[in-house]
Amino acid sequence: MPSLDRRRFLRDAAATTALVSAGGLAATSATPAQAAPSAAAPAPTSRRSGAVSFRWWGTAGWRIDIGDRTVLVDPFLSRIDTGLFTGPFNTATPLTVRTDVIDPRVDRAMTVLVTHTHWDHFMDVPYIAKRTGARVFGTLTAYHLGLAYGVPSTQLSAVKGGEVLDFGDHSVEVVGSLHSRNATYSVAFPGVRVSQPALPATIGDLPEGDTLGYLLRVDGGPSVYFTGASDVAERNLTGLAPDVAMVAMQSATTTGDYLPRLLAGLDYPKVVVPVHWDNFETRLQNPPVVAPADRLRLDEMIAAVRRISPRSRVLVPEYETAYHF
Repeated sequence: MPSLDRRRFLRDAAATTALVSAGGLAATSATPAQAAPSAAAPAPTSRRSGAVSFRWWGTAGWRIDIGDRTVLVDPFLSRIDTGLFTGPFNTATPLTVRTDVIDPRVDRAMTVLVTHTHWDHFMDVPYIAKRTGARVFGTLTAYHLGLAYGVPSTQLSAVKGGEVLDFGDHSVEVVGSLHSRNATYSVAFPGVRVSQPALPATIGDLPEGDTLGYLLRVDGGPSVYFTGASDVAERNLTGLAPDVAMVAMQSATTTGDYLPRLLAGLDYPKVVVPVHWDNFETRLQNPPVVAPADRLRLDEMIAAVRRISPRSRVLVPEYETAYHF
């Protein structure tokens, strides 16, 4: 009798019962599915109770509620105007944390997972960590930047890929990854921080600082892979086989075979969720604002996923909508 791949079997079984919703852009760009209603916050327990919800906060940001625990990925809610979408792009834009936007949305957090430390991924993290007491996981650069912001070292955990972190009702596997390159084959704000720097003042003070991916496995629930940039070290993906993949959209074609390598490395997930396609310098309200060139790239990405992985469902998310996988 042929051997049975347990992870693949469980993934395929779970995918048949996934409840996902695709509103707005998805009505014309991707396969629609049923929306999962928001649930009232459950009473605190030592283990997960009720459905797990995933809410997109734009860019590569997510809020994941697992019972009475909340995990954040790249939470960027301030969405400050740098001129990136309207021009000219101002690399000296001051870092201005919008507490009025963050506070109503971040009532709690147990952990924050940082893929890399560009401003649109990391800028709000130190404030959120100090507000909630959350532990921040990220590169050594994220660790040193956290210290610069005054986050206690007891809340900062440097990781680099390969770690499997057990939180009881869920686990997080850290995956070494790569940042995307622009049309000139360069990375914006390259560099790392190997010691505590001065307090960052502008977006240019937050370098890429190396890039990670994260695989979240929920006990009795889905496994979900999070990307924060559109490049991939596919050899690091062997054996992950997530049910769902949050996939950053490319803004240039300088990274060869990005989607084919990523989707093959992830064993062709049942659900693919494009992220990092919205204009993240506009308000967090639906429908998401999309620059014309990015809308074209999004449509091309959806078509490419369908061609490369025809069994995958493409879900184009709306802001702050609870998705249950």
